[in-house]
Amino acid sequence: MGKKRNLRRLGEHETQAKTRLLRISPQKLNLLAASIRGKTVEQALADLSFSRKRIARDVKKTLESAIANAENNHDLDVDALIVAEAYVGKNLVLKRWRARARGRVASIVKPFSQLTIVVRQVEEPS
Repeated sequence: MGKKRNLRRLGEHETQAKTRLLRISPQKLNLLAASIRGKTVEQALADLSFSRKRIARDVKKTLESAIANAENNHDLDVDALIVAEAYVGKNLVLKRWRARARGRVASIVKPFSQLTIVVRQVEEPS
């Protein structure tokens, strides 16, 4: 009478990696996630390596983690992987105040994001 084992949420030839508490707004991070969605992993890594955006380094780290999970945990072929999904979610928001004229305040919102990258093995490397 133990606890039932959790079923795998992903398909047989899929693996994922998550990064939480990325200090960037979800809207900005989604622009970068959309640029790698659907590409092969080597092309996505090349795009992230030469991207001028600050957060590209963290997105690349997450993608490399997903590739390592595919290779080491699920024995998938690295050369046949594509970025199947890359989606962004909201996380916590730091709320700060800034003093303004005539005794008023203005709110400053510092949002955090989380990134999930799912890689999938395709039959033929495209």
